[in-house]
Amino acid sequence: MIDWYRELGTSERRTFWACFGGWALDAFDVQIYSFVVPALIALWGITNAQAGLLATSALVISAFGGWVAGMLADRIGRAKLLMIMVGWFAFFTFLSGFTNSFEQLLVVRGFQGFGFGGEWAAGSVLIGEVIRAKHRGKAVGTVQSAWAWGWAAAAILATIIFQVLPQEIAWRAMFFAGILPALLIFYIRSRVPEPAIFKQAAAAPAAARRGTLEIFGADLLWTTILGAILTTGAQGGYYAITTFLPTFLRTQRHLTVMGTGGYLAVIIIGSWLGYIVSAYLNDAIGRRKNFFIFAIGSLLIVVAYTQADISDSMMLALGFPLGFFASGIFSGMGPVLTELFPTTVRGAGQGFCYNFGRGIGAFFPTLVGMLSASVPLGTAIGIFAAVAYAIVIVAALMLPETRGRELLAN
Repeated sequence: MIDWYRELGTSERRTFWACFGGWALDAFDVQIYSFVVPALIALWGITNAQAGLLATSALVISAFGGWVAGMLADRIGRAKLLMIMVGWFAFFTFLSGFTNSFEQLLVVRGFQGFGFGGEWAAGSVLIGEVIRAKHRGKAVGTVQSAWAWGWAAAAILATIIFQVLPQEIAWRAMFFAGILPALLIFYIRSRVPEPAIFKQAAAAPAAARRGTLEIFGADLLWTTILGAILTTGAQGGYYAITTFLPTFLRTQRHLTVMGTGGYLAVIIIGSWLGYIVSAYLNDAIGRRKNFFIFAIGSLLIVVAYTQADISDSMMLALGFPLGFFASGIFSGMGPVLTELFPTTVRGAGQGFCYNFGRGIGAFFPTLVGMLSASVPLGTAIGIFAAVAYAIVIVAALMLPETRGRELLAN
């Protein structure tokens, strides 16, 4: 199972762990918000629609941040930009703990979102270019699995903090903990070099390099469109589910904080295994087939989880496949987007596609919150998640298969 890792060189392994740690800590900071939503609703009197807007605003700005970061990664380097973005999102997550109103948090989370988007854009291109073609799906997918570790850390911290501190203080403490990812900067600075293929492309004459906007040129436009559609569906479904999941469990299923933590633990374990299984399937059966499997599985499970009249014990059991499919679908995103674009515009193309999807998908939490004013929250989640995964299936049908594709410098 880990023979591919043994084949990696020293530089490849260091890059792997830098990207793994960056994505785990990114997840930690982002998922903190979902755990403080119930406290903000209680303390500030905000509505579900406002809570959704707070999530959406950060995600929309993260889409812009990811595209900008992708373009910058093609100019100043992948590793260098990764350091900048990690420091950025950590600082603004920490600053969120000092806010005192919906409006203040809206602004600060917007800045945090910019760094969140930029971190993925830099890190995914970095790991995709360093790992050889036959192991790219496994390595990049395994890095993606770090999200589950970050989510788990946020869930454990939330369970502890909200048990030992009053919620007026606990939600601030959660955000303050978001400064921890900044420590990763020291490791990246000392251990992680720029990919050789990036150096080769950067050394080419300016006339031989593609311009950033050539991802919208005749030969790459359809690729860019399909990549953006694919990521829109996957992220729209994911954010529709995860943003309101703790709120759904506590308000509609009437679970306690400890009870909610147990249900989330099952989902998070399923998520991690989904990332890993998907990572191996990407190299075993190809990118497109893998997207079909995980999109269909996500659609069926989320409808059952939120719409079916089931017991709490059955919901606990269904949490595992819910996390497995909804998260596992992302293991293919990094490899396929890396393989669709040439090196000189890979950061721009990958950053735009993934973050366009994030920007559009970011509206799903707001729409879920708005719809929940007239229908149960679970019903609203199920409707938008089902639409999102149907979009993934359509996009996967039209995408080319890129498994095993060697990367080109230009």
